[in-house]
Amino acid sequence: MKNLKPTIEWMEAYKRSVNADTEMGVVGDWFSADFKISFEDQEYLIAVREGKIIEIEQNPRFDRPTAFTLRAPMSVWSKFISPKPPPLYHDFFAMLMRVEEFQLDGNSLVAMQNARALHRMMNILKQMSPLDVST
Repeated sequence: MKNLKPTIEWMEAYKRSVNADTEMGVVGDWFSADFKISFEDQEYLIAVREGKIIEIEQNPRFDRPTAFTLRAPMSVWSKFISPKPPPLYHDFFAMLMRVEEFQLDGNSLVAMQNARALHRMMNILKQMSPLDVST
């Protein structure tokens, strides 16, 4: 099933996938932070404690501070979350370095201190059902 934008149900499935992932269980022990993923005008706050997602909040209020935000237009996310992403959209770090529309806002130190766990979380996101914005 393809979605134009991620729904809260899609994000809850993502939460279950991250929390069940054995590799994340190994690399995520020290990852405890709140961050946001921004799909254009739709944001999700992701609260992570010791490598487990404990909460996902859709379009959080301004008074919910986060360490950082991963921000991109839906066209970028759609390429990243696809079965065969084009070059530079195949990896979180490739996009961060080479795709101008993909941005890391906020405290990049927190993101990079947890780079391995964050990278694994993004790889799990890539395995979710595709987001189709071509219709």
